[in-house]
Amino acid sequence: MSFAFLLTTFLVCLAPGIGVVYTLSMTLGGGWRAGGLAVIGCTLATVVHLAAAMAGLAAVLHSSALLFQAIKWAGVAYLLWMAWGTLRGKGTLDVKAERPGAALRIVRRGITLNILNPKIPIFFVAFLPQFITPGEGATVQLVQLGLAFVGMTFAVFALYAALAGTMRARVLASERAMAWLRRAFAASFAALGLKLAMERA
Repeated sequence: MSFAFLLTTFLVCLAPGIGVVYTLSMTLGGGWRAGGLAVIGCTLATVVHLAAAMAGLAAVLHSSALLFQAIKWAGVAYLLWMAWGTLRGKGTLDVKAERPGAALRIVRRGITLNILNPKIPIFFVAFLPQFITPGEGATVQLVQLGLAFVGMTFAVFALYAALAGTMRARVLASERAMAWLRRAFAASFAALGLKLAMERA
């Protein structure tokens, strides 16, 4: 596995996106455990996308404009719903006591947010083959690179959660900071939704 692949993967995972925003907001709102659950959800979504790409779904999405648009607009609607919930204090940035089933809900939201982005499996199909040597072992290489990408996703998102966790005490001590953070995360989810809305297959 080349250094170029690992470096590129690290930079791709480091770039702020839906998963990063969700992980940060969950950690600041619910603490280390909530952040860890968000990381698990986002990573599981990456596994699903990787499997879909390997199964050829990316090619289908690329050739079927209708399917691509359906998934895309479902993602846009979900992101805007998350933005509205966060702004009202009923979404991700919520510091209330954890209710029964909250852990599963955090993981499920992380999976849903990332799965409803049809560009990810297409990205895998475009990105991974660049680092594969053609031949009989190509499939094994693809699996290895995919698993490395999943591992990097988990590590980088865990790093984001750790950084947010160290800032949490200071943030929670200030109602003003919490209000601005709520607006910032709501705006981030809305902006990501609008960005997704402008994506083309």
